[in-house]
Amino acid sequence: MSLLVLGIESSCDETGVALVRTREHGVPELLGQALHSQIAMHADYGGVVPELASRDHIRRIIPLANEALAQAGKALEAIDVVAYTRGPGLAGALLVGAGVACALGAALARPVLGVHHLEGHLLSPFLSADPPEFPFVALLVSGGHTQLMRVDGVGRYRLLGETIDDAAGEAFDKSAKLLGLGYPGGPALARLADFGDATTYKLPRPLLHSGDLDFSFAGLKTAVLTQARKLEGSPCEQQRADLAASTQAAIVEVLAKKSLKALAQTGLDRLVVAGGVGANRALREQLNAACAARGARVYYPELALCTDNGAMIALAAAMRLQGGVEAPNRDYAFDVKPRWPLDQLAQAA
Repeated sequence: MSLLVLGIESSCDETGVALVRTREHGVPELLGQALHSQIAMHADYGGVVPELASRDHIRRIIPLANEALAQAGKALEAIDVVAYTRGPGLAGALLVGAGVACALGAALARPVLGVHHLEGHLLSPFLSADPPEFPFVALLVSGGHTQLMRVDGVGRYRLLGETIDDAAGEAFDKSAKLLGLGYPGGPALARLADFGDATTYKLPRPLLHSGDLDFSFAGLKTAVLTQARKLEGSPCEQQRADLAASTQAAIVEVLAKKSLKALAQTGLDRLVVAGGVGANRALREQLNAACAARGARVYYPELALCTDNGAMIALAAAMRLQGGVEAPNRDYAFDVKPRWPLDQLAQAA
């Protein structure tokens, strides 16, 4: 019997709602989704303002849910399970999604299921036209998280390496700010890098030869700060583009080489890349070339699903239900987990 799962994402600065239907055989099917980004609202502040984010989620969720239902051609009463992002993320923003989901579940007398945000990213490539198969190595590069995981199935994750301080996304955003670029910084830096020479500045590749699979980008940020100060007052836009390109090249090289090392250590030949940084074109090009050279495959979510969205939350819930990993509940009292390591998911559920 198939289940219709409504997924709600509200962990940070995107409000997403989507409908996914489980299938007896194969990956669950995405029927409809709606998404609102708060980028324009936060741009004036140079970053996410948590209170504004929470208030905006309140305004957006119900209209987005109606939009997703209309797109799928489904009535509200057709929903079998309501899923929501339980964590990690901003506490106030998470509470909005959890509160709406549990209220909706109670009103419809339907069970609810709290989902791990990073598990949503991890499984999002299964909604692509060419989904992966288990097992695989996953590179998760989402916001403040940079992790390498061995994934043997839904809910079966083993941490291989993670960020010690600044994650890749933070390195992109903070470097962009040092270069005077707008919010969101990562995409702005990548756009500027297209016009630069990545060999101009010799920037460090932190922990590249550490022998483990951990990440640290704080030293890179310091090096970018040093070079950016030298450019202060300079009218030469080319120098800023060169620094942006050099910064991107340093981040991408570390991510790519650590990912290839994870494949070698595990003996696997499938790599899944998920999270916002996974949309970076330079990273995709380098990973595609490096994996092809060693006979490995790389899988990505569709570009529209790289950022936070409701589809990945509905999918993760559907795959957990379909695989018998977790059962939904009818206890509509809820909590959220602003800090929730993915490798502790089994124990924390």
